[in-house]
Amino acid sequence: MMSLSWLYGEPSATGVLKKSPQDFCVREDLGFEPDGDGEHVLVYLRKTGCNTQFVADNLARFAKVSGRVVSYAGLKDRHAVTEQWFCLQMPGKDTPDFNAFALEGCEVLKVTRHRRKLRIGTLKGNFFQLVLRDISLKDDVESRLQKIQQSGAANYFGEQRFGRQGNNLVMAERWSNNEISVKERNKRSFYLSAARSAMFNHVASQRIAQSLHRQVMPGDAMQLAGRGSWFVAQPEELESLQQRLNVGELRVTAPLPGDGELGTQLEAQTFEQQVLVDDQTLFSLVKRERVEPARRAILVQPQQMAWQWLDDATVSVSFWLPAGSFATSVVRELMLTVASEDIPEE
Repeated sequence: MMSLSWLYGEPSATGVLKKSPQDFCVREDLGFEPDGDGEHVLVYLRKTGCNTQFVADNLARFAKVSGRVVSYAGLKDRHAVTEQWFCLQMPGKDTPDFNAFALEGCEVLKVTRHRRKLRIGTLKGNFFQLVLRDISLKDDVESRLQKIQQSGAANYFGEQRFGRQGNNLVMAERWSNNEISVKERNKRSFYLSAARSAMFNHVASQRIAQSLHRQVMPGDAMQLAGRGSWFVAQPEELESLQQRLNVGELRVTAPLPGDGELGTQLEAQTFEQQVLVDDQTLFSLVKRERVEPARRAILVQPQQMAWQWLDDATVSVSFWLPAGSFATSVVRELMLTVASEDIPEE
């Protein structure tokens, strides 16, 4: 991550993130209300010091169902206090009494029913409440908080995506080079995701390094703010598209490569192809495994952003991010993190 470009230049301040789990609180925002009936039982719980899959396995044992029928919208940090939904498919069965569910670090907050399975990515976003401690330069962090509130942050995939010490990326490269065979479904998913995320980060970083992240290039894949859909910028539209980009209506995207076209054309396509020359090992893997290509905005705009200085070296920061964006990437723009805990799951 240190090799990636900073949106506002490398921070001068250092600080500590996640000194305790209570310093990193996350609350899921599904973006919809559960149906209240259906064959799926939704369990909303608060967990501390537990990874998502561990909790899912324990819920399955408690409800006496197979672990294969328990799902969730996304993985959440272990070294944090997180509130999230779990989904148990239980057609024709009564809802278990989850008041009796006992797992250290977990508290069931709500139980309801839903008609559809909760799948990975089935959420609108997440609310974050962070406490950053031992900050060396208050003024620098304060200035950056104001810039991020106004103009956003780099939408990089965080270190969690790449596993401990980047192991997921290492294994993806070995897999691509036929040094290993990967059969397990979860591992395949983690390694392919790491490969695509690294390529996205590389292209996004180069756009930022060359001050092209807020400039529409001919053939750019432009995304409507708050939407997943995108379209290609034609040369005759550049002036109007640039105006829409300037007011926040549009976002410039970078690729999540797969087995298919990048999505860009003309100069933008040439730019991305040149950057990805250095990533041919990873690119070959996602092509070989027939991964579907996608696009992702280069910048993310935190919503409902607010902060309060508890003292000259401690600030409490809250904001909302759309699904798939990383709070750690926002923090990266604020300070250089020191003495952090072991990197947890995503």
